[in-house]
Amino acid sequence: MAQEPIHKWDCEKVVEWLNDKGYSKYAPKFFLNKIDGKALLLLTETDLKTPPLNIEILGDVKRLYLDIRQLKLDSQTVLIEHGFDPQSLLYFSKGLSNMIAHSYSNHRIEEQIVNYRYQPLDGTESEYLHPQSSRSSEDGQATTLRPELWKSLIALGYCFVVTWITAFVMVIVHDRVPDMKKYPPLPDIFLDNVPHIPWAFHMCEWTGTVLLLIWLCVLLVHKHRFILLRRFFALSGTVFLLRCITMLITSLSVPGTHLDCNPRPSIGDGEFDIFQKIRAAYHIWKGAGMSIQGVRTCGDYMFSGHTVALTMLNFFITECKKSN
Repeated sequence: MAQEPIHKWDCEKVVEWLNDKGYSKYAPKFFLNKIDGKALLLLTETDLKTPPLNIEILGDVKRLYLDIRQLKLDSQTVLIEHGFDPQSLLYFSKGLSNMIAHSYSNHRIEEQIVNYRYQPLDGTESEYLHPQSSRSSEDGQATTLRPELWKSLIALGYCFVVTWITAFVMVIVHDRVPDMKKYPPLPDIFLDNVPHIPWAFHMCEWTGTVLLLIWLCVLLVHKHRFILLRRFFALSGTVFLLRCITMLITSLSVPGTHLDCNPRPSIGDGEFDIFQKIRAAYHIWKGAGMSIQGVRTCGDYMFSGHTVALTMLNFFITECKKSN
């Protein structure tokens, strides 16, 4: 049996191999399900545990899967010589298989065949293998993650646009703030019984600044920094965009009497007034909406962007601090 390449095994050969390894009681299931040599090499641990094979003894599952992996490892050279990818069993042209056989000892097979044509086992039309953002092992776990800088740049552009939209919406909301005399602050058990602390808001912003510095340090040492960056930009942009929608469709009273929240006087109408709003939005955008930068807007008080930023930074720091 060892003389014949495994990809040429029929169902009887697989049954013979199972008997040699001590799994004779499972051989009928393999035979009924037409498991030949190629199918045997493609079996995963999940295939063994679930119907139709449905091996219920965990120890047998682990040992059989280990023997299959060892068989696949021992057969790599033979498979390459016959033009097969040992991982996927896809068939390659003869010239390409010679090149792969020469370099496979130092590199994984899938890294050698990227952008080359392959011929599938069913004889259908050839296609190109494209690099993937991640590669998976046989048990479904990711083994390689590509940084894909272009995705991070797209996410950065998206977040940049959202920050401008946010700044402009904050100007609009500030000019629509309800009259405090007509709509006084809503009662709050905590705030109504705690004296006003003038420096608390600045302390919140300094805390956010410290968290941002910690997040930048995490990115510098993290293995997948570009993946984390694009996730951070995408999630932050989306959350702030939803916040813009909330600010536009909801009008709340001023949160406290200590805040000076009055609509800005309109200097002109039409086109001139739009330019005034754009300049005000630029002032907010340049100062990142923080009072320590001289920015004060009632839209930010009523729909706290500080809370959004602090929560987002805290989640990313705590969940992504590991570099692998």
